[in-house]
Amino acid sequence: MNNQKQQKPTLTGQRFKTRKRDEKERFDPTQFQESIVQGLNQTGTDLEAVAKFLDASGAKLDYRRYAETLFDILVAGGMLAPGGTLSDDMTCTEFCLFKAQEDLETMQAYAQVFNKLIRRYKYLEKGFEEEIKKLLLFLKGFTESERNKLAMLTGILLANGSISASILSSLFNENLVKEGVSAAFAVKLFKSWINEKDINSVAASLRKVGMDNRLMELFPANKRSCEHFAKYFTDAGLKELSDFARNQQSIGARKELQKELQEQMSRGDPFKDIIAYVKEEMKKTNISEQTMVGIVWTSVMSSVEWNKKEELVTEQAIKHLKQYSPLLKAFTSQGLSELTLLLKIQEYCYDNIDFMKAFQKIVVLLYKADVLSEEAILKWYSDAHMAKGKSVFLEQMKKFVDWLKNAEEESESEEEEAD
Repeated sequence: MNNQKQQKPTLTGQRFKTRKRDEKERFDPTQFQESIVQGLNQTGTDLEAVAKFLDASGAKLDYRRYAETLFDILVAGGMLAPGGTLSDDMTCTEFCLFKAQEDLETMQAYAQVFNKLIRRYKYLEKGFEEEIKKLLLFLKGFTESERNKLAMLTGILLANGSISASILSSLFNENLVKEGVSAAFAVKLFKSWINEKDINSVAASLRKVGMDNRLMELFPANKRSCEHFAKYFTDAGLKELSDFARNQQSIGARKELQKELQEQMSRGDPFKDIIAYVKEEMKKTNISEQTMVGIVWTSVMSSVEWNKKEELVTEQAIKHLKQYSPLLKAFTSQGLSELTLLLKIQEYCYDNIDFMKAFQKIVVLLYKADVLSEEAILKWYSDAHMAKGKSVFLEQMKKFVDWLKNAEEESESEEEEAD
């Protein structure tokens, strides 16, 4: 047996030439740019012809590889260097977005060119969004008129769903924000977006990508207040946008307040401390007692793990609410707040099926604990209830309401006798 290590074979001999088609093609957009520029120069301002030319060229030119070059040319007339200036060493065209007329109708026509191109070549979708994000970062390198056209086009594309509202994150760039470029651009953008759709559509798109609470970031930290935002956009003719932002900030404040409230409850903080904290927050954030009692109710009901068995959950709820009734009482000093609480209880019992049978017992408990008055209960019963589970809950409350009415009548007759 041979114990010597076998020598590993070594590769020797001549190197074979790689076949031409196996070589990785070098990125060289010059020829691509020449072809696109030449085509645009021939079609001129006829955007219908531009759309047809781009559609046909996709079969011959490599749009996938040169997507950024293609979009740079269509927007700025040539390839953009970092910062937003045109590259000097390549042929450019005058027939592009930045050289077009600055009006909404022209921008809508350009939006159609982009829409048709992306519908035809779906793989360009992602590259187009990346292009818009990049162009927004280059805003300082463009003239005011170029920015206005880009803002209008972006608003139209957002309204049509051609791009996602996540592209707006580029506007939160520190340098753009500091110099007021972001806010001025946003005005034009939102005007064209709302003109195409409406504020509800804008709100839905912003919420979808988590941008609904970030609009304040269009301003530097020292101007990032609801008042400044409202004045800036209202003065620019966008009151609906400032109302939306104010509402979002209010929702955000309520969520934070509810979170803090639940933490205080889980720590077992004394009710007087919790009440003092909440009342202070109400003053600071201008939250009404009606809104506050809803937040307190939600926090109270979220601070416990409910039993899965329907027959045990009522007993658990009564015990829990008896303990927390002083907290609810602190925020039902007005009749409207009591009605708000009753509607919250109705909604909660309807949405959580195990609580359907607990409604009457919860209301009676809160009546005895002086949280709900008979006036509020009678008002709720007669005409202030909501449709959710109405027949079930009215039936549950019938006997108690009859008792309240009789007690009220007896009280009135006793008063008359006394007189």
